[in-house]
Amino acid sequence: MSKPSLPQGTRDFNAETVRKRNHIFNTIRSVFEVYGFQPLETPAMENLDTLMGKYGDEGDKLIFKILNNGLDNPAKQQQVKEDFEKILIGKNTKGITERALRYDLTIPFARYVAMNHGQLTFPFKRYQIQPVWRADRPQRGRYREFYQCDCDVVGSYSLLNEVELANIYATAFEKLGVDVEIKINSRKLLAALAELCGGADKMIDITIAIDKLDKIGIEKVKEELAQRGLNGSQINIIEKYLSISGSNDEKLLAIKHLMGNNLTANKGMDEIEYLLNYSLPTNDLPTGQAGSRLTIDFTLARGLNYYTGIIFEVKAKGVQMGSIGGGGRYDDLTGTFDVPNIPGVGISFGVDRIYDVMEELNLFPETVQIATQVLFFNLGDAESKAAFGLMQQLRAKNIRCEMYHEQTKFDKQFKYADKKQIPYAVIIGTKELEEGNCNLKNLKDGGQQTLTNRQLLNFTF
Repeated sequence: MSKPSLPQGTRDFNAETVRKRNHIFNTIRSVFEVYGFQPLETPAMENLDTLMGKYGDEGDKLIFKILNNGLDNPAKQQQVKEDFEKILIGKNTKGITERALRYDLTIPFARYVAMNHGQLTFPFKRYQIQPVWRADRPQRGRYREFYQCDCDVVGSYSLLNEVELANIYATAFEKLGVDVEIKINSRKLLAALAELCGGADKMIDITIAIDKLDKIGIEKVKEELAQRGLNGSQINIIEKYLSISGSNDEKLLAIKHLMGNNLTANKGMDEIEYLLNYSLPTNDLPTGQAGSRLTIDFTLARGLNYYTGIIFEVKAKGVQMGSIGGGGRYDDLTGTFDVPNIPGVGISFGVDRIYDVMEELNLFPETVQIATQVLFFNLGDAESKAAFGLMQQLRAKNIRCEMYHEQTKFDKQFKYADKKQIPYAVIIGTKELEEGNCNLKNLKDGGQQTLTNRQLLNFTF
């Protein structure tokens, strides 16, 4: 018999981890709701043709395909065998797989909008918190099954949406206690860079290479660009673009000098300036504003092909970790489903990486781990029956309670409370039963007080 195991890149979550993750989910969800977004859920699997071709060649390789079901007779088994042989010679694989696990939440959302656009009120603002799957190489901060928290606005070209999304990032991470940098760029600047380097057809090659800059360094990026057919002078322009540094104002001056009067670049710079100017901190604004957290990063590319305007990436300060959020503008994503001219913009929170950051920086509140608030000791049949009645009344007031499962020594019940980090114990013995009261013990500081049953029911835990 084989030992039990998990598929690579997946994890079990114990109670402590689930509570911490729920703290993240609930915090982000509360921010989405405050900003007027409504929830949506889509199936774990989508038709393969819904997903393929939407993420670029690199992304398409990471899509988890699902084998067609129904090998219940020899004829079907023979058909699958023939279909597998077709794969080897590059033919259609529809006989083997027609569905796949979702790669992200954006494309399923676009499919939903395309299918339901006649019934939706635009601009349509939705948030979605569900798992996604990628056939990636597992490593720290990267898993094959992980959750995303997305919010998107479709049906509006207004850059006010980008302003709000930047502030959603700032607000959510402030509430979580994570100090972040929100990096921004515009895909229009990358499109302009491609124009300077020979034409728009170069954009995918350029963005795929640039997107690897943090991982492989500038020299390897230049090598990859050469392998993708760019010549020395074109690579030199890209290197100048990637070397731009300084403050946001200094970066804008440098990019204007490099791009000259390129119309596409001017549109991209206007977008960035609008976002920066709208997000400038002022004295009358509360905390949770994007403000100084926004940093122009022209090396930011976001390798997905569907982005067309402002793009975002969020990095946590004080910890070595990849991006913990990202997104951007996509002005015709539903066009791939034959429903054109529905613009959109959205962002995503990488919950698993956020969890790792908060764990490393010890940012989870202590109260997150308090499940049971009160443990009722079990000291006899009559005593436990009285305790049970009080416990049910506290539960009716949403106080989380439990009773020890059997009559046993005090020491064993105290150890149980300690291991579960239960802050209070209610002890009803023979004397307390006769007098109609109980002993309430604070297990954190050791303090104890005798309360009437009514006082217990009105106690603030």
